[in-house]
Amino acid sequence: MKSVVEIFSELSERLQSIPSEVIVRAQEQNSWFSQIDTAIDAIREQMLDSDKFTAWLSGYSIPAHAPKRVAIIMAGNIPAVGFADLLYVITSGNIPVVKYSSKDRILMEYIVNELLTIEPALKIEQYSGQDVDAVIATGSDSAALHFRAMFGEIPALIRGSRHSVAVLTGNESEDDIANLSKDIFTYSGLGCRNVSLIFAPHGFNFRLTVPPMPEGYNNNYRHARALMTLQGKNFTDCTGALMAEGGAEFSHFISCINICRYSNISEVKDWLTKNDSRLQCVVSLEKIHSRSVKFGRAQYPQLNDYADEVDVMNFLLSL
Repeated sequence: MKSVVEIFSELSERLQSIPSEVIVRAQEQNSWFSQIDTAIDAIREQMLDSDKFTAWLSGYSIPAHAPKRVAIIMAGNIPAVGFADLLYVITSGNIPVVKYSSKDRILMEYIVNELLTIEPALKIEQYSGQDVDAVIATGSDSAALHFRAMFGEIPALIRGSRHSVAVLTGNESEDDIANLSKDIFTYSGLGCRNVSLIFAPHGFNFRLTVPPMPEGYNNNYRHARALMTLQGKNFTDCTGALMAEGGAEFSHFISCINICRYSNISEVKDWLTKNDSRLQCVVSLEKIHSRSVKFGRAQYPQLNDYADEVDVMNFLLSL
């Protein structure tokens, strides 16, 4: 059997040229999937690069053991968002039992079939309610409550909703702000790593550039603009998205980014500490938080950028 390094290295090569009909079918299944190429590029760059994969893997000792069957309940908000968990379970020597999201079945099934073609000895099952030894489940907060009740008798890694923020200092360049737009608008703002709240110092003005967005997003934008206009809310229209001045709260609209002004950076640091359990990552020039990333890199998580900062490999190796 091929090593995991060989398997995932070959997968990277295969993902360079996903058949166009797979892309079309995935987008027909989910009309929000306008940036499948971006998601695949991020996976290939950060997770499937042989050197990066080998360096990450060297941090773990994976002893020979009887494999456990681990259910992976995948989300479908952004393309191939469940891939990292699939990689972790395979690499840990366990058996993934996959429950595809109805919104991202085409793309993930294609990736799984490629893995099985590369190494037919791999065991990857589909989850249909059968008994498993452990579970990794990702979804909304309400879904997380359901998962906790459903899988209360076995080891479980359950993820609910999280948000990402950006912290500006006033020293950002035009390129930084352009990259911040990518952190906000990639995948139409639907991912937990998409910035939806910006901390900025008083007097620092900037404008976001909105790329072409799916019709569902544009409908959300028009609805948010009309409602906020009727309510007399203070906002800046960026022609495709809204910037709303206010407090340190996350917006109810994916097309609206809240701006919270501050006088002292210590106020922001205190807020980040108090709200850590709600955060996925923090975009900033400096490392202001344990999950800080540079501008333009929010959508390029590395193998050790574990969701909710919970080491998935340690969880799997402890089963």
